[in-house]
Amino acid sequence: MNVEFSPELEAFRREVAEFFATAPTPAIREAGRKTTSVFAPFDQCMAWHQILYEKGWAAPHWPKEYGGTGWSVEQRFIFAEEYRKADLPPLLPQSLGMVGPLLIDLGTEEQKAKYLPPILKGQDFWAQGYSEPGSGSDLASLSCRAEADGDDYIINGSKIWTTYAHHANRMFMLVRTSTEGKKQAGITFLLLDRMDYPGMEVRPIYGLDGFPEQCEVFFDNVRVPQSGRVGEENQGWSVAKHLLKHERGGGNAASPTLMRYLERARAAACETSSPFGGMLADDPVFQRDFGELEADVTSLSHLEKLAISGHEIARDPAFPSMNKTINSELVQRASVMMSKVSGVGGLARQLEALRVGSNVEPQGSEFDLITMPLYLNSRATTIYAGSNEVQRDLIARSLAAGA
Repeated sequence: MNVEFSPELEAFRREVAEFFATAPTPAIREAGRKTTSVFAPFDQCMAWHQILYEKGWAAPHWPKEYGGTGWSVEQRFIFAEEYRKADLPPLLPQSLGMVGPLLIDLGTEEQKAKYLPPILKGQDFWAQGYSEPGSGSDLASLSCRAEADGDDYIINGSKIWTTYAHHANRMFMLVRTSTEGKKQAGITFLLLDRMDYPGMEVRPIYGLDGFPEQCEVFFDNVRVPQSGRVGEENQGWSVAKHLLKHERGGGNAASPTLMRYLERARAAACETSSPFGGMLADDPVFQRDFGELEADVTSLSHLEKLAISGHEIARDPAFPSMNKTINSELVQRASVMMSKVSGVGGLARQLEALRVGSNVEPQGSEFDLITMPLYLNSRATTIYAGSNEVQRDLIARSLAAGA
């Protein structure tokens, strides 16, 4: 990728920057500043999604025939850069980043026509029903079962860690449809049109950061149509693995968010006194630690650019696992760095001040307000989407297979 952009690309940058400066509402901007997770505040995030859809910019990574922008690699990079600079809330990943690309690749024409437009418009939000109590990172051991009955399946069991399920109106999930043979061979991938089927219950779970981001979902003889199946019955394992490539960052860029974290940490360090005199930003130990982290985030950014450009590295089976492992550990390191800069200022629990639209002023700065919730939430990054221990095993298997 050229470092110097053409006049046409610089004009594109100005167009993006101007839109980001004028289109978001004050509440959307506040949601961006108060985002302490991968998942931004729901209502403002979906409102921003719909504004981007009206502009035609909701899904730059989708093929143009399905509503993507058709942008070049350079344009997508510029869009991501300006998005980061504007500190806007990231769009929620399950719909645009996971089930949407999956249906584009593997869905029937009927499923694409039914589900892709409302995903693109921000009318539907999907929850992901993969994890189960007792399964841990061994996804193939899932036991939530679905039995065929006429044109329907009847589902019994439960799911856990279903992020934002209490906001979702649709759900994609894995179910056990056979206990014969290998455990991977009896799994089916289903699309659910509702979250309020009779017998279906969603219970929010409050995390360490004080927010109900995760949920548990229970199924008691829940009847759903078989037309929601993606792929063949008992062949859902391959569908699930295909979706995981998107979830683990096969083509999505996480580094802009990390860069934004570092920018905010650097700015706060410039205004924070060092116990050894001067400002924290001038402390040589801080500069060393910050520089190492910044270099590693920059390395991740280059990897993601290669993936966006369609480089062959992104086609390596180990790439999504490598990307997920690096990204998740950098998020944790960045949250530690932010907590060090904030110090005791970040210790106060300020849930009401964090709510978008709150009239409660934060104690300390807005940077102090977000650091501890972000730190606590980021403890999960090395576990979800497949633990990093599992990812390292997958990387080793891929390397051994290619040796």
